[in-house]
Amino acid sequence: MDLNGKLALVTGASRGIGYHSALALAKEGAHVICVARTVGGLEELDDEIQAAGGNATLVPLDLLDFDAIDRLGASIFERWGKLDILLGNAGMLGSLSPIEHIEPKTFEKVYALNVTANWRLMRSMSPLLREAGNGQAIFMTSELAQADKPFWSAYASSHAALQSLVKTWAAENGKSDLKISLLDPGPMETALRASAMPGEDRANLQHPSLIGEKLLPLLG
Repeated sequence: MDLNGKLALVTGASRGIGYHSALALAKEGAHVICVARTVGGLEELDDEIQAAGGNATLVPLDLLDFDAIDRLGASIFERWGKLDILLGNAGMLGSLSPIEHIEPKTFEKVYALNVTANWRLMRSMSPLLREAGNGQAIFMTSELAQADKPFWSAYASSHAALQSLVKTWAAENGKSDLKISLLDPGPMETALRASAMPGEDRANLQHPSLIGEKLLPLLG
């Protein structure tokens, strides 16, 4: 796949699926805007992208600072005038607890990152994606959104809300050149999964470095 001349934005890029997604896009020639809170992880990613002959712009940013997302959109417009690929990957687990035991601030933070931050990305990046012509937006999701699994209420319901939001946005753009997708990468060896399932045999999980095999075909 030739992504030379394409501009991609990846959230949650400092580790796991976001890290390897950004690397896969850069290896195919895209200039990747890597967004995450962890500066060290972003710098490690930048080193690996440069070693592979790619280019990136690092943006240390907390997606819970919603106004900063708008400022990022304005900065992208001023520098590049468009955005070809948006990958909404950042998300959080919260706590695996019975509904009545979840702290309100924890529940609200899960929704703020998993749902509201992605809505703010759609809102801010939509004009840039349209400017690109054939722009593409992909959001990571999980089968747990439909599983009704005990103790996963915050994570699962927030992803169900995100799925509905993405599908609605796609329907609103059904007659445009903007392609909008959901991607469930399946069980992968990530820090989030290790936190949720500490006793799981990780040898049976796919490594996040394989995400390019799932992501890149959506961009064809």
